[in-house]
Formats: sequence, C-alpha cells, structure tokens
Amino acid sequence: MMTTTVAARATAAPVAKVKVRRAWTQHGLLFVAPFLLIYVAFLVWPTVLGFRMSLSSVNIAGSNDRLVGFGNYAEAFGDPRMWHSLWNTLVFTVLSTIPLVLLGLGFALLVHHLRFVQWLWRLSFFGPFLLPSAVVALLWLQMIYPPDYGLLNGTLSTDTLWLGDPSIAMWSMVLTTVWWTVGFNFLLYLAALQSIPQHLYEAAAIDGASAWDKLRSITLPMLGRTTALIVVLQLLASLKVFDQIYLMTGGGPEDSTRPIIEYAYDVGFTGYRIGYASAVSYILFVLIVIVSLGQLRLFRKRAEVSS
Repeated sequence: MMTTTVAARATAAPVAKVKVRRAWTQHGLLFVAPFLLIYVAFLVWPTVLGFRMSLSSVNIAGSNDRLVGFGNYAEAFGDPRMWHSLWNTLVFTVLSTIPLVLLGLGFALLVHHLRFVQWLWRLSFFGPFLLPSAVVALLWLQMIYPPDYGLLNGTLSTDTLWLGDPSIAMWSMVLTTVWWTVGFNFLLYLAALQSIPQHLYEAAAIDGASAWDKLRSITLPMLGRTTALIVVLQLLASLKVFDQIYLMTGGGPEDSTRPIIEYAYDVGFTGYRIGYASAVSYILFVLIVIVSLGQLRLFRKRAEVSS
C-alpha cells in the first residue's frame, strides 16, 4: 500500500510541475502580448509588405501595382547609380567607424583618469550626441563650413569649399558625424572602464608594471566585449547614414556623398518608383545582416580563443 502511494505521488509531481509551468507560460504571454502586437504591427508586417512591394512595379500613387518578380533586383544590380551610392556608403562607413571607435576610447581613458570636474568633461564629450540632426546640420552649415566666414576656414586661413568640392565633401561629412556621435561610444567605454576591478591595477603596480603595460595587458583586454559591441553598433549606424548628408549636401556635389538610403529615397519619392526603391532598400538590408553576422561570428571566435 505504501509503495502504491509513493508511486502515485511520484507520478503526480511531474504533472503538477507541467501545470504550473503552463500557467506561468500563459501569464507570461499575457504580459508580452501588447509588445508582440506592436512589434508585429509596426515591424514584422511592414517588413513583409515592403518585400512584397519590392517584387512589384507600384508607384507612389499606388497605381500600376503588378508583380514583376525579381525584376527590380535585377535592375538594381545593373544600375551604376545604385552601385555608386552603395560605394559611398561603404566609404563613409570605413572612414567614420575607425575614428569613432578610437576617439571614443581615447576620450574615455582621458576622462576616467581626470580627477577634477569630471561632470564637465562628460558633458563636453557627450553633449553633441543629444543634438537633433537638423541642429547639427544648421550649426555646421552656418558656422563651421562657410567658405567666407566659417570657423574652419578662418582657423586654417584658407577658402576651401568643404561641402562644394567632390574630393573632400565626404571627409567633411565624416568630420561632422564624428563630432556629433562620438559621445555615445565615449559613454559606453567610460562605463566599461569604471567596471574594471581596481585590484588588477594594484597587483600590476606591485609587479612594477608601467602605465603602458597596464593599458596593454589589463585595460584593452577587459574592454574587448565593449569594443565588439561598439564596432557592431557603429557599423550598423554608418551603413544607415542619411540625415546629416541629406540635410547638408543633398548627396552632392556630383553625387559624391549620396548614400544608398538617400538614393532609395530619391528613387521612391522623387522618381515615384516605390517598388524599385523597396528593392534597393532590401539590398542594403541584406548587406547589414551579412555584416552583423560576420562581426558577431568574428568576435565570438576571438572570445573562444582568449578563453
């Protein structure tokens, strides 16, 4: 009799656990349901709808909506203007990502070791990141880059057309972007620096390590994960550049600064070809996915090797 009771209890225990787990799952779904509805309505469904539009010839008025299959993609891959704008995007990404990572790290190291008025230094480096893109564009257009009275030409005693010369316009946009957005990377690095255990530096000092040895052997390795995160985020942000270039140069001069997102915008809302613009956008989307997965895989391999 006792054996039967024990067996019944042993059988009932898993059943009870399953019921509790099912109840928790139902309650959890109720809590996340509002977010899931918003996520599906404003992200998943527009993504599906946009891909469907990329397979059609729909224009901005919604007429002539007929399926053309992958005709828009074939046209895009044969479009030299699309390739030129994609090349501009890649050039901007390379030119902006490197200084944004290095300067963010340098500013964070500087502020971390300064022991006076740290709040002022933090505000100085992070403040520009809080400005809207329209304010940044107006500031640099009206105060920094004007050839006659601009601060940059006045300081360098030149009359350079920073936004009017195709050979340096992209560099000018990179300079503006670095000034505007480096504060975000600076803040991430500063938070990571403050989380490094102090006893590591104390032990290194006892062993006679110099400041460079501490930086090379402790600080940089401990910042590895933060650097990986910043590089991925910066690559994604640079590949999606649009606001400041559209407001400051409109893609000019001679299309030397037009990124692929602006090309899709021009094709869709100036040329009224929404289907073709959607195809160009999804080409960029695939490129971003490939870059993201490649970066994550690379940093994961490095983490496995270091561990």
